[in-house]
Amino acid sequence: MSKRIEVGIVGLGKFGYSLGEALAELGHDVVGVDRDVQRVRHAQESLTQVFQADGTDKKALEQLGFKELDYVVVSIGHSMEASILVALNLQDLGVNNIWVKAVSSEHEKVLKRLGVDFVVFPEQFVARQLAHRLAVPGLLDYLALGKGVLVREVEVDKWSGKTLRELRLPSDYRTQVVAWKHKEDRQFSFVPSPDEVLHTGDVLVVLGNAEDVIKVTG
Repeated sequence: MSKRIEVGIVGLGKFGYSLGEALAELGHDVVGVDRDVQRVRHAQESLTQVFQADGTDKKALEQLGFKELDYVVVSIGHSMEASILVALNLQDLGVNNIWVKAVSSEHEKVLKRLGVDFVVFPEQFVARQLAHRLAVPGLLDYLALGKGVLVREVEVDKWSGKTLRELRLPSDYRTQVVAWKHKEDRQFSFVPSPDEVLHTGDVLVVLGNAEDVIKVTG
């Protein structure tokens, strides 16, 4: 089983709630915070702990133990100022890994100057994922195999010089390489030969239960 992590989410709108729900389904602990009582009630069905509180209140975040969490995601979509204030408060509390949803390019620029660990535009991220899957025929179909199934690309590093047969992924890790491409190739090849020698920079597409895929791909 992959390492269990504790994640705090400030703002339980569509993005924040969906992220928390997905993390909880993967077996991780999620602590959610939102000022809206309806969002709090809705999230209580899925997340580990949910509190009605003002995410811009540093004392509230401190009392809820956000400093001790592995990651904190700021998902306040309505106000760039509030999002920045929450990020600053989290930094003051000594939170190690702060991820923030940006609402504009200006917002992203400010967050990066503040030294936020990761900034994401959900719409752009999803658009790039869809573009990638549309450009690689067949990969999208694997996502419909069932709840808990994960498809993940992994760049070859520690496996360089080995063959898929030597890695024994299906028998030892219950995962399967369904596609691969050499570093210099633009397109994936499907059903790779078990005797194909892997090289640094090659890309493998690994399929399996979420926990197994995360474990084997790190």
